Amino acid sequence: MKLYYFPGACSIAPHIVAREAGIALELEKVDLGSKRTATGEDYLAVNPKGYVPALRLDDGSVLTEVSALVQYLADRAPGSGLIPPAGSMERYRVLEWIGYISTEIHKGFGPLWNAKLAPEARAAAVAALAHRLDLVEKSLASQPFLTGERFTVADAYLFAVASWAPWVKLDMAPWPKVRDFVARVGARPKVQEALVAEGLVE
Repeated sequence: MKLYYFPGACSIAPHIVAREAGIALELEKVDLGSKRTATGEDYLAVNPKGYVPALRLDDGSVLTEVSALVQYLADRAPGSGLIPPAGSMERYRVLEWIGYISTEIHKGFGPLWNAKLAPEARAAAVAALAHRLDLVEKSLASQPFLTGERFTVADAYLFAVASWAPWVKLDMAPWPKVRDFVARVGARPKVQEALVAEGLVE
């Protein structure tokens, strides 16, 4: 399988899940400006949505969206424990977090990438995101990961988006548990492997 990615983008989440699950992926870097890949492919022909990630499966078909990719990869390695069994309440708790991260936190960071955002608009965006991070902070106050003691695909996704804070100049001091979570997950050997492979750390 081939993962189309951009360094540091949310595509790091399925990359991490694959490594944690022991699934080998071919990596193909995407230039999001030109919409060309490192080998010269027209990325819009791969994924008409134009953003990463996209996963080309062994049969040649393409799957997109972080929330789908992390589940698909984890389900290919059920023994990894990265996602609970289908039909279990534990599974729905992980999916609950994936939905929240996708719609509230991931999208909440969106406006902060705009360097031309007016100060009052940025303040409003930060305030909205802060409310959402408060909920994550509360959840991590008594457990190392979002759903308890085990690292899951939801944690991989949270790590991906929470790691953007320095890039958008978001001070994480109000959320020490989230900050500690990012450091703890970032230190996992397989996460380090993904970061090195994407050129994010040496």
